[in-house]
Amino acid sequence: MKPNFRILVIDDEKIVCDRLTGELERAGFEVEAYTESEKALERMSAQHFHLVITDIKMRGPSGLEVMNFVKQNYPATRVIVITGFATVETAREVLRGGAVDFIPKPFKMSQLRELVERLAAEKTGSGVANRET
Repeated sequence: MKPNFRILVIDDEKIVCDRLTGELERAGFEVEAYTESEKALERMSAQHFHLVITDIKMRGPSGLEVMNFVKQNYPATRVIVITGFATVETAREVLRGGAVDFIPKPFKMSQLRELVERLAAEKTGSGVANRET
C-alpha cells in the first residue's frame, strides 16, 4: 500500500479553497480546506497533514502566523504560502520562516500541482509521487 499525502488548504476565499481542493483531489491527494484559519489550526491537532497551503491575508491568524504555528508544532509539515499581495519583502520573510515556496496569485494550477507532486515524491522517497490510498 502506498502512503497517503494529506494537504490542508487555508484561504478565506471559498472559491480558492474549492478550486485547490478539486484540482489536488483529481491529482489523487487527500485534501481538507478551511476558510477560517483558526478552525484549520484546531483541525491540525486532530489530523496530521504533510502539507499546508495557506493564504497570507485572512481574518484570524494570518498566513504568517499559520506558518509559524506549523513550523513550531509540526516541523515535518511543509508549508506553501499563496497570496494576492506579493511583495519582495513578504516573500523573503516567508522563505526565511521556513516555507518551501511563495506563490503570488493568480497562479497556474499546473505550477502548484507540480510543486505538490514533487513534495509528495520527496516525502515518499520515490521519483514519482505515491498518492494511492
